[in-house]
Amino acid sequence: MTAKEPTLKIHEIYESVQGESSWAGWRCVFVRLTACDLRCSYCDTEYAFYEGKKRLVSEVLCEVLATDCPQVEITGGEPLLQKNVLPLMTQLCDAGKTVLIETSGAHDISVIDKRVHRIMDLKTPGSGECARNLWSNIAHLEKRDEVKFVIGSREDYEWSREQLQTHKLDERCGCVLFSPIFGRIEPRQIVEWIIADKLPVRFQIQMHKVIWEPTKKGV
Repeated sequence: MTAKEPTLKIHEIYESVQGESSWAGWRCVFVRLTACDLRCSYCDTEYAFYEGKKRLVSEVLCEVLATDCPQVEITGGEPLLQKNVLPLMTQLCDAGKTVLIETSGAHDISVIDKRVHRIMDLKTPGSGECARNLWSNIAHLEKRDEVKFVIGSREDYEWSREQLQTHKLDERCGCVLFSPIFGRIEPRQIVEWIIADKLPVRFQIQMHKVIWEPTKKGV
């Protein structure tokens, strides 16, 4: 490894099925980067804050391509904290992969290759990180993108509904996702609210937490 070769600090790379978003259920390779600058109250990947190994971008690319999996998700932590993730995503797109990125919405998404499907959180009040939302990102949303709200209370739901309607998110992006905080709120409750308000959103459950133990890593 030389100083000139770009590197990334990687927590894990694994193949599974996509558990969230409109891509749920499809076979997917996950590249989980280390580090996050947010501390959401419901975070389920705190183990990725500090652990990890520095690896060459070229090495990561080869490992992902070797799986022969058509879909790749870049996640974290917060993957946009590491700028070398940008060329990795471009190279994956060049290789013909469908590339997704899960990002907190606290960092500029406009720098991401336009071929990448950006799944962006808008942090609800219950996350404790609502003030970190980078609202300028909304102007950059396109039809290939998705916006996710993670909801743990009626307050979170009403706040999410307000953002949906104020920013016309269902018109700006391809899908708006309402997701319950696992173990904090009954999923049925959110579904009932969505139906009552006739919201143009997609309800989702973290599928991988149903298939495997909720705390299991690498799935």
